[in-house]
Amino acid sequence: MFENKVAVVTGGAKGIGRTIAGEFRREGAAVCVIDLLPNDYFVGDLADQAVLEDFVRKVITDHGHVDFLVNNALPLMKGIDACTYEEFNYALRVGVTAPFYLAKLFAPHFAPGAAIVNISSSRDRMSQPQTESYTAAKGGISALTHALAVSLAGKVRVNSVSPGWIDTDYAVYEGSDAIQQPAGRVGNPMDIANMVLYLCSDKAGFITGENICIDGGMTRQMIYHNDFGWTLIGEQT
Repeated sequence: MFENKVAVVTGGAKGIGRTIAGEFRREGAAVCVIDLLPNDYFVGDLADQAVLEDFVRKVITDHGHVDFLVNNALPLMKGIDACTYEEFNYALRVGVTAPFYLAKLFAPHFAPGAAIVNISSSRDRMSQPQTESYTAAKGGISALTHALAVSLAGKVRVNSVSPGWIDTDYAVYEGSDAIQQPAGRVGNPMDIANMVLYLCSDKAGFITGENICIDGGMTRQMIYHNDFGWTLIGEQT
């Protein structure tokens, strides 16, 4: 499907990003990964402006253009009690600033039919305690998605995917962990990779500015204490 295409995947050395990169390769694309972890293309910190510029320069020198940009790198998750000013800003630089700047730097080099897919999270619309840095970054990239879709209209389609509970080790869960989700199971990286490749394909040619939540239906399920078997144990303090 993607023969002779060039895909950039941030955070592509492990987890969801690694699966996305592998699926692009399986479909014939050349894949350029940037990650803090060792990988076969570029090791660097997405929070560093100079690193982003060096990475883009290498991609364009090697390939001359880009077809797909997948902003997947994971921001820091710390909460209001422990997260410092510097850590909060670092999470935003990785989760929002880097995707913006990569889109800006690659803008002159996107090929016809190009697509950007941002990896957000179902936490862009719901939260657990002490997750402010991560949640703010994921909310930011969701909003950045529709802004870029409008600014790049006619040149690049831009969408985001919001994963829910994804087990990157492909563990199979049973009992409450599975049945609490309307889909009846916990997700795995292929659930996300399949959607990313679809959004990059011509089949999604009329989709832009959208945020697609892939969470097994969890964010659509209304929960009340003592209703339909749901019981809150303990008290909030």
